[in-house]
Amino acid sequence: MAGESKPKRFGMDPQSGKLMLGGVEIPMPRSRIGRVIVGLVLILGGLLGFLPILGFWMLPLGFLVLSHDLPFVRRQRRRIALWWARRRSRKAEQR
Repeated sequence: MAGESKPKRFGMDPQSGKLMLGGVEIPMPRSRIGRVIVGLVLILGGLLGFLPILGFWMLPLGFLVLSHDLPFVRRQRRRIALWWARRRSRKAEQR
């Protein structure tokens, strides 16, 4: 339907195995090792963000991919998400 829009989500969709970035779906490898390799390559590319084409935008995307398979990264991502939500709510209360 023309009036419907996809819900905005961030992270891996467990049913489809795709990376959700807002309304965009990016296919990911089905194997765990494939996702870990993609995440590590994105992080390494992000560390070289001063070069053309590669960018610092690759760092959070790499951590997002890794957080699907690695519990330590998942906990850190969740901590940052909670911190960000609290920070936004405090700023909203101050207004």
